[in-house]
Amino acid sequence: MRTLRQESRHVFPSLGRWFRWLAPGLLLKRWMLISAGGVLLVSLGFAIWVKLTPIYYLTQFAGDFLETVTRMVPNYMSGPLVAAVGFLLIWWGQTRTFDSITEVLMPDEDQGLVDVLWTHRRLNRGPRIVAIGGGTGLSTLLRGLKLSSTNVTAIVTVADDGGSSGRLRREIGVLPPGDIRNCLAALADEEKLMTELFQYRFKAGDGLTGHSFGNLFLTAMSEVTGDLERAVAASSKVLAIKGEVLPATLSDVCLWAEMEDGRRIEGESNIPEAGGKIVNIGCTPANPPALPKAIAAIHEADYIIIGPGSLYTSIIPNLLVPEIAEAIAQRQVPCVYICNVMTQPGETDDFTVADHIRAIDRVCGQPLFDAVLVQRRPPSAKAIAHYAKENSYPVVLDSEAVGQLGRRIIRADVIDEDPDTGWVRHNPQQLAGVLLRWYERQNRALYAQESREDMVRSYHREG
Repeated sequence: MRTLRQESRHVFPSLGRWFRWLAPGLLLKRWMLISAGGVLLVSLGFAIWVKLTPIYYLTQFAGDFLETVTRMVPNYMSGPLVAAVGFLLIWWGQTRTFDSITEVLMPDEDQGLVDVLWTHRRLNRGPRIVAIGGGTGLSTLLRGLKLSSTNVTAIVTVADDGGSSGRLRREIGVLPPGDIRNCLAALADEEKLMTELFQYRFKAGDGLTGHSFGNLFLTAMSEVTGDLERAVAASSKVLAIKGEVLPATLSDVCLWAEMEDGRRIEGESNIPEAGGKIVNIGCTPANPPALPKAIAAIHEADYIIIGPGSLYTSIIPNLLVPEIAEAIAQRQVPCVYICNVMTQPGETDDFTVADHIRAIDRVCGQPLFDAVLVQRRPPSAKAIAHYAKENSYPVVLDSEAVGQLGRRIIRADVIDEDPDTGWVRHNPQQLAGVLLRWYERQNRALYAQESREDMVRSYHREG
């Protein structure tokens, strides 16, 4: 019985995979049928070439043999038996063929070739999504989105001037690669290994201490290819990226903020450290030109997601590129903003959800998104106490004010809490799942509305 169970576990999945080859959308059956037709035509051509003489004797022998078999075994038994043997040989031959292909192309894969093709086709048919932001928030979102679509484009800020990115920016003159590095690792096919490799920081070495490998890799690629855009494109091919990562601009942007007490703070890394309330924010040079591919991605998008991330140092720097903000405003597609769960000291102290929305609207001069995603349940008391030590508190949802700003509210539980440290982070799968379900509902509602409008127009024409 144990042996039978083991065999059945092997046979039934294999049988299921074999039938999956017949599913629509793999773009294989048509080519297999064309190949079979070619074999028949080649056979027919040779038969005509040799004037049918060998074919005649062969068919005569086959006919005599079959006649003898049917006399010995009734046709209602011999016919199905021969057909079953034929099907068995076809199944055996095809299975061994695809197993051989799989062994060569994917020696380390546990999935069958059909499973990989099925997943590839499903992801390729996913919506065209543009995600805008920076920092760890955007890379967290990308980890979830890549499981539902390969048509994901991340537009990333290049205003970072702290840590390893800042050093490379000052010493070599390259655009800061840190946020782009995080997004590339998140979209990589072998995400765990790539993340460990790209996030690895050198602990020794003259000039290497503190640098991450990913930053050095992208810097070297920028030097080899000529600029950061080409470096990211080349790196994406090397790392088998599922999607695309684009810098918002290729300009050397420096962020500045004006505080309520009149101070002007220069540099992205200095703004949160300055303390006080931000009343205005901008960049030098003002109005930097957008990367053309980023604008094209927005124009082709089915869905636009802004955030999550630090409001003033990860999200708004992208929107300080006027062409990006204008392109988003022109698109009549679902657009959602993911609000932070906790306030950030030095950036969003005492901010509510409506305050986040007002800050973005003020920078852009117009509303960009239809809805805001907020965490439904607050973090645990332990997590709140942990954050309170750093003057960080849950972002309060002021529903009435959000409604007056013309935004819908999406409430969902999309966070995880680290039981040891108490840190709160978005869960990639839950976050992406909520966003994609909301997108599908919006599409269904739009389709129903268009159908009703078509019916009304048709009624008036007939009237």
